[in-house]
Amino acid sequence: MFKVTSFSKTSGLIKSLSCAALLVSLSVVAATPAPTPTPGQAAPAGATPAPTVSIPEAPALAATGYILIDGETGEVLAQNNADQRLPPASLTKMMSSYLVIDELIRGRINETNMVNISVKAWKMEGSRMYVKEGTQVSVIDLLRGEIIQSGNDATVALAEYVGGNEDAFVDLMNKKALELGMKSTHYQNAAGLPAPEHYTTARDLAVLARAVIYNHPQHYPLYAEKEFKYNNIRQPNRNKLLYLDPTVDGLKTGHTEEAGYCLVASSKREGTRLIAVVLGTKSDNARAEETQKLLAYGFRYFETVSLYKANTEITKARVWSGKAPEVVLGLPKDVRMTLPRGHLDNVKANVHVNETINAPILAGQELGSLTIELDGKVINTQPLVALQPVEEASFFARMWDKIKLFFRGLFS
Repeated sequence: MFKVTSFSKTSGLIKSLSCAALLVSLSVVAATPAPTPTPGQAAPAGATPAPTVSIPEAPALAATGYILIDGETGEVLAQNNADQRLPPASLTKMMSSYLVIDELIRGRINETNMVNISVKAWKMEGSRMYVKEGTQVSVIDLLRGEIIQSGNDATVALAEYVGGNEDAFVDLMNKKALELGMKSTHYQNAAGLPAPEHYTTARDLAVLARAVIYNHPQHYPLYAEKEFKYNNIRQPNRNKLLYLDPTVDGLKTGHTEEAGYCLVASSKREGTRLIAVVLGTKSDNARAEETQKLLAYGFRYFETVSLYKANTEITKARVWSGKAPEVVLGLPKDVRMTLPRGHLDNVKANVHVNETINAPILAGQELGSLTIELDGKVINTQPLVALQPVEEASFFARMWDKIKLFFRGLFS
């Protein structure tokens, strides 16, 4: 059984740029201590709540498949054919470079390690970094050649260095895809050359992009570099949005006749990061233009907001048979969510606390839940946990509480 307390976000309250907790006005609907709101500006008397959320449909794109997600929360904001298996072309290199950076982070290799360039790597066709067979090139230079110049030669050289040979490296790529939850992806080579069973989906690429950004933050800036010079050849990053939009900081382009022109792009504005995946457009300009449409839609109608901070008091609950009469309840982690822009005032939260809480209590013990609603629809549920332990009371104190509980049940 639970006791329930509800509270709602009212208009006029402000959201901090530094991930402040949601500012709420409280109304008690059960005999449970009301959650303590984060200090902030009070809502004006008689304030009118924001209207019910109404978001227009995303623009139709001239692309085979696409998806737009909130990079931080993973919420899908727009999609079309997002689960259709399609050739990824050089977007494959996002996974290839991800594995290499994994090795760097684990300390198994380092950026200054010198890699022998094989005949196979040197002879790779398509986009190239122009490494020479028989030479040695540093890991970091090859990473730049792979990410910025989309070099097939650099990609194969790194695959051979990390995996021993390209086939073994591709096995690692497929294992990592499953580990990341990319359920509709299969690789047959490291660089993205056309192959019968080499495919992915827009949704899986969005999953991979999130992993690149949030699992490897120290190396993610490589995807924003606009050019790289090696062997006296300077080549620009093929991602045109890096030059057109200062908020775009990655990720990768791809193109083959079979795949068309593809782009995975990420942009961050005012604390909200969006990831757009656009596959199968008709030209270099088209992939940039269609991606811009998708990002513009996302930033126009959605935002990422900080609702609650971890380990801060949400409410207090009565403790029976404990040395302390109450326990402070809060959330084990920060709560940030994607909301329709300008509709934070429509958010309502309900606190559900266990009807009877007996000591001893451990810090972190789950004792209830917090449900978050938008216009009457539950959009998130989080556990409420004890923020500190409560020890058991003495024998006589426990007996007295048991008597009180008995009579409370008798007359309730």
